[in-house]
Amino acid sequence: MGALDRHDLRARVQKALDGFIASHRPHLDEMGAELTPLVDALQDFVTGGKRMRPAFCFWGHLGAGGTDRDEVIVAAASLELFQACAIIHDDVMDASDMRRGKPAVHRAFAAMHRGEGWSGDPDSFGAGAAILLGDLALAWADEMLVASGLADPRVLEVFSDMRADVMGGQYLDLLEQVRGQGTVESALRVARYKAAKYTVERPLHLGAALAGAGPDVYAAYTAYGVPLGEAFQLRDDVLGVFGDPSVTGKPAGDDLREGKRTALVAMALETATPAQTSLVRRHLGDPHLDEGGVADLRDVLRDTGAVERVEQLIATRTAQALAALDRAALPDDAAEVLRELAVAATTRAL
Repeated sequence: MGALDRHDLRARVQKALDGFIASHRPHLDEMGAELTPLVDALQDFVTGGKRMRPAFCFWGHLGAGGTDRDEVIVAAASLELFQACAIIHDDVMDASDMRRGKPAVHRAFAAMHRGEGWSGDPDSFGAGAAILLGDLALAWADEMLVASGLADPRVLEVFSDMRADVMGGQYLDLLEQVRGQGTVESALRVARYKAAKYTVERPLHLGAALAGAGPDVYAAYTAYGVPLGEAFQLRDDVLGVFGDPSVTGKPAGDDLREGKRTALVAMALETATPAQTSLVRRHLGDPHLDEGGVADLRDVLRDTGAVERVEQLIATRTAQALAALDRAALPDDAAEVLRELAVAATTRAL
């Protein structure tokens, strides 16, 4: 993504993360060598990636009149540790097998348990280890933000609001899956709080807070960030069903096996025939769903027009975000990059 390279952002974020983790290894090493795999797992998890959330934070900072400082990079990099927490815990809740083309963290620790021949249930050990690692990532995200030296009360307030958004959104997601009666509106509400706001809007707000911006900047970033974040999540929903595993890093159709009550599924059920509805209710959430079942569900999503409707919604939300960006009167450089980031976030390949 060219936008991220303008200030060598990816490399600088990685350097900040590497330095932070390295500085905290000695404390855990004192407890025993057994903790090395835990820290190694977190180091591996935050190595590489698109760095989308730090990018929105950084360019939101510059767009609000801030300057490029190493302290800002450290603060922005803390979002990657928070992201690690959210994903690791999400994979445990969804019983996901893969993440980014590798075994999910809880699966990796379960495999370590089996390889060592330890007593007890490997899967329970893996889930417990992953939960603890996610907790550690969350604690270190807070600590890294404070270590930037820029964590004034407004910055901490934005960070706190972001955490509450994600935790609340995750709970709403759990409810949607067990209730089984989700609407398009409720699915979009989950998308907004579980992913959209903390992917785009809150990182932008964090950047604005780091620059000491006024309320007009926050309002402009909300007008741009919320619809763009929703478009990003809607694209993720499509990829979760139709995506190429080599691109998504997860097996094709995993969202269907996990029973995700996305807007895509809700739209399909709005217009599905009784036979199609029965098929969806029978197969959605089946962890043993084979490729034939995945193909059948994909056919329903296409034949009901749900895929087309979601694509239209992505286009509409993206257009809303770009129109808000045009109205925001940001510095040209920041506006240009935020425009590029919007395209990159919503046009990821299948």
